[in-house]
Amino acid sequence: MIGLWLEEIEVGQVVELGAHHFTEDAIIAFAKLYDPQPFHLSREGGRKGPFGVLSASGWHTGAAWMKCYVATNQAAEAKIRAAGGMPAAPGPSPGFTNLRWLKPVTPGDTISYRSTVTGKRELKSRPSWGMVFSTNEGFNQSGDLVFSFEGKVLTPKRPG
Repeated sequence: MIGLWLEEIEVGQVVELGAHHFTEDAIIAFAKLYDPQPFHLSREGGRKGPFGVLSASGWHTGAAWMKCYVATNQAAEAKIRAAGGMPAAPGPSPGFTNLRWLKPVTPGDTISYRSTVTGKRELKSRPSWGMVFSTNEGFNQSGDLVFSFEGKVLTPKRPG
């Protein structure tokens, strides 16, 4: 997470991941490729769908979170390198829980994402690694929570 070693990550730490703006064209293009349900594919399909309006696929909302997460990590790692340091590269995620799409994301919405560290622990099975736990959220421009999940990621301990 943001180039930090397990020892540097603090429980309660909040990382602002940036924002993603959802346009009608992008919502439809994503849906055509990955989630071709009528309420994601056209205004008319949206009007007839469960939300009464064209809405982004929940997977689109999640993919935008990942895009912001990766960009934030890359920028933080570059800053650490520029200062002469060695960033920690995050390991794989063993999964997530409690994925929730709480409100539809519609054309014109800008979703701001953040990640809050909720816990961490060393791994006995992998002494050079730990696990970081987080709550991850997306809020629309009105401040409404529209997306959330609980994540975990393997994070290296500082060598030596």
